[in-house]
Amino acid sequence: MLAVGLNFNEVTCRVMEAPSKSKGQMDVVEFARTRLGLDADERQCKVLRSTAKRGILNCTRQWGKTTVAAAKAVHRVFTSPGSLVVVASPGVRQSGEWMRTAQGMLARLGIRKRGDGYNAISLLLPNGSRIVGLPGVEGKIRGFAALSMLVIDEAARVSDDVYLALRPMLAVSNGDLWMLSTPWGKQGFFYETWEHGGREWLRVGVPATECPRISKEFLEEQRRVMGRDVFQQEHMCCFVGRGMGLFDRDLVEAAVDDELMPLELAAV
Repeated sequence: MLAVGLNFNEVTCRVMEAPSKSKGQMDVVEFARTRLGLDADERQCKVLRSTAKRGILNCTRQWGKTTVAAAKAVHRVFTSPGSLVVVASPGVRQSGEWMRTAQGMLARLGIRKRGDGYNAISLLLPNGSRIVGLPGVEGKIRGFAALSMLVIDEAARVSDDVYLALRPMLAVSNGDLWMLSTPWGKQGFFYETWEHGGREWLRVGVPATECPRISKEFLEEQRRVMGRDVFQQEHMCCFVGRGMGLFDRDLVEAAVDDELMPLELAAV
């Protein structure tokens, strides 16, 4: 069972826009391969080249979500002087790991590690561009504006309060928003966006069975060790409803009848 019965090939290709390439500018996939050392697979290439303003990656563990998002962000700050990319995650450690990946890519470009002098987790480029990592604490993330790109890593585990505090940062700049994660139950903005986000969202789903770097033998072992529900969530991109309350969300939604009138109205 794949997430909500979606065909992942169809989801990946849907709403995909053609890449933009200004005169004399290297293609982003070629940039990632030759300058950053990333030999991207077909799905990763489509993410890198997408010009969608809103993107959501629902992918198996170890597909390379962080790597491809970091490459997309590094290309943005390297080729767009003065741009700001903000990366949010559930906590400081996750933001630090994401930034470590980005720093490794910048090192390949000959850019030494340097903070912006204001934020503890930050990278400043010679062209004035910045990448700033934020913790998943609503009260500590405000104050940023004019973002070129907002990336939410491990988005399924970021709180709705943090998400709602992050979105206004894109208001003036009309910046891009990309969220990436493996599912974590039928709850929160990541689940709601994947299911009901609308046509403006580019949805990319990659179960482990479609990742060329994960062997069938490993997946069979994982299936035996993890059990069905955890395996479906961690490797098959499924939003498993267990653990979210007294009843599974599927049971609750199946019991809802939109045609029934509330008791207080029926009594009038």
